[in-house]
Amino acid sequence: MIHTLQVTSEKFTYDVVTGRGAWGALRRFPLATYSSVFVLSEKPLWKRWGSTFLRESGLEPARPPAGILTRTVLVPSGEGSKAMRMVELVAGQLLKGGADRRSLLIVFGGGVIGDLGGFVASTYMRSIDYVQIPTTVVGQVDSAVGGKTAVNVGAMKNLVGTVYPPRLVAAEPRVLSSLSDRAFRSGLYEVVKHAILAGDPLFSQLEKSIDSLRPPNTRLLEPLLASAVAVKVDVVNRDEREANLRRVLNLGHTFGHAFEEATGYDRFLHGEAVGWGLLAAARLAEGLRLLAPGEGERIARLVRRVGPLPPIGDVPPAKVLKLLPQDKKAVGGNIRWVLPERIGKVRIVADVPMKEVAAALKAVTSDQ
Repeated sequence: MIHTLQVTSEKFTYDVVTGRGAWGALRRFPLATYSSVFVLSEKPLWKRWGSTFLRESGLEPARPPAGILTRTVLVPSGEGSKAMRMVELVAGQLLKGGADRRSLLIVFGGGVIGDLGGFVASTYMRSIDYVQIPTTVVGQVDSAVGGKTAVNVGAMKNLVGTVYPPRLVAAEPRVLSSLSDRAFRSGLYEVVKHAILAGDPLFSQLEKSIDSLRPPNTRLLEPLLASAVAVKVDVVNRDEREANLRRVLNLGHTFGHAFEEATGYDRFLHGEAVGWGLLAAARLAEGLRLLAPGEGERIARLVRRVGPLPPIGDVPPAKVLKLLPQDKKAVGGNIRWVLPERIGKVRIVADVPMKEVAAALKAVTSDQ
């Protein structure tokens, strides 16, 4: 079933289309108003799904829109492509292909491609329009919506970026069937995050179905995806530029980003780091006596049921604690923690004593 939600940005309103057949939304998109269309993707993904996407979107070479030139720019898979050097490479490929200010960039991929493509679109010739076609669970429920773009600089994740909304998001769940079990599970941790924010019925639905969610069975996941992305759309509509409310979407990410950086970005998939971050945030909320009795155990149980997480016991706590104040959401080194009070309600808390943070970190690592 197709679901269409609308996001109202500062400049325009755009659709977020989810469900089987979502790629067909491009047939109703005003492609003919653009001088050329470029698709940014990664080679293995494009090889597997490119022809299907072009056919269903109406962009297949046999029947392109009148006057539209469609070209593909492919970059290597992995976090290494989310870098300034790759921005320069992609921009050079666009220029070589004849992209001008009236060109459209279609971003076909997961979080790395989504962030890279959005950043390129926001800066190429001082901005061109782009469309997000997310192909991972986390992309479909979170990162493709809201216009946050970024690339990594050195060891700092998402240090340079923009808030630049797409013109359309089209999330086709069938593409998730080709994900590895690990990549699929990684995205489910973000779905759990949204369920903690939203509460029931989404949280209880996840509890009932989590053990059956696997890449081949995307039909079971589809209603959960629609509910999870609705959480993101609602928050972005009320706070596009992260002035306050949108910070709740960082639940689990302050710890998670520190875990990623402490291990050189080569141990965790992003969602796995967020999974550990959710466990640590719940522990911290318990230590501060913010979390209602029993809620922390329920959160931890659901996170653990998603699947095995890479080990964390050998990550030096001192290294993680040192990295936490460098979080982008920190102001003057003071971290804005997003902590659960109960399932369905979180609180943004500042001035948390580092001894409490250290205790939460110790508790999580000892729970392995």
